[in-house]
Amino acid sequence: MEQLPDEERALVDVVRDFVDREVKPVVQQLDHENTYPEKLIEQMKGLGLYGLAVPEPWGAGQISSSAYVLVTEELARGWMSLAGAMGGHTVVCSLLLAYGTQAQRDRYLPRLATGELRATMALTEPGGGSDLQAMRTTARRVGDEYVVNGSKTWISNARRSGLVALLCKTDPSASPAHSGISILLCEKVAGFEVSRDLPKLGYKGIESCELSFDDMHVPVDALLGDAEGQGFAQMMRGLETGRLQVAGRALGVGRAALEDALAYAQTRESFGKPIWKHQAIGHYLADMATKLEAARQLTLHAARTYDSGRRADLEAGMAKLLASETAMEIALNAIRIHGGYGYSTEFDVERYFRDAPLMIVGEGTNEIQRNVIAQQLVKRGSVAP
Repeated sequence: MEQLPDEERALVDVVRDFVDREVKPVVQQLDHENTYPEKLIEQMKGLGLYGLAVPEPWGAGQISSSAYVLVTEELARGWMSLAGAMGGHTVVCSLLLAYGTQAQRDRYLPRLATGELRATMALTEPGGGSDLQAMRTTARRVGDEYVVNGSKTWISNARRSGLVALLCKTDPSASPAHSGISILLCEKVAGFEVSRDLPKLGYKGIESCELSFDDMHVPVDALLGDAEGQGFAQMMRGLETGRLQVAGRALGVGRAALEDALAYAQTRESFGKPIWKHQAIGHYLADMATKLEAARQLTLHAARTYDSGRRADLEAGMAKLLASETAMEIALNAIRIHGGYGYSTEFDVERYFRDAPLMIVGEGTNEIQRNVIAQQLVKRGSVAP
């Protein structure tokens, strides 16, 4: 926090207050009832949280990736689903800013910045998982249109987003396969169907959907940028932002679990003393806090690397890997510290335990992250900072 400009520190403080005042009192009911948080989303729009990646003249101003990570952490500390409600949206804003044509930026960014228009990205396909190059969704050029056919799955915010950054093959015969992949900016037109919502262990309140495209016609100028075949590289850069966001979510879940465990350990007594004074519990708390801070510092390092303009897939992958695994460990240890109460739906720690696995498998599984990290270590030929 101390490295942020005053305006960004103030924003993080505002989001923290919003979480404590508006989110904490209602989150348990919303989560248990799997209710879409309409009021909270509208308040987030009012705070400008949907425009954090949109600079002037289209928005109020772009914040640093470090501030974005900390804002995400605060939201996820209250409810991970709220951070998820803006994750894909921010990636699409970043894609437009980096690769969109002037007309595309002017058309979409002003409405995206206010949240009037919400966006998501559609990458994963049934049976495809993290192997994006094996996708089967195609966009065939016919005159001045693309005709799209295929399907996507696990698409967050799909029902409430009016713009979808669709990763698809514009040249299915291209070799290597990634050179035939493009991104189309798709609005909901004939042939676009949100087929069903997927039931989930956690991440309640926010929809994750299957999408189908049956001869969907979109104009040629829906192509992100001005050339086909750039989509895979564009999305990989976008996923650096996405993985920083997922790491921020994991930090928030881990922090919430640690805070609850620390508070409980000071009030719950056994054998005549607060349980934190028992070495087993005290050591849990010490390890939880140490690992959480290490994950936060690694994530902020990755954010600074991204903002420098350098390639940050190694750093973002490391941050996402460590933060998500740490959140899962902290959530489990919070349940251990709470004992039987940790298994009760009357306490929030069971929600953290349900939400934490999403960050391990989302935005590229941690097994994929390890592959990316290893490949980049070999490619860079150095582990020097």
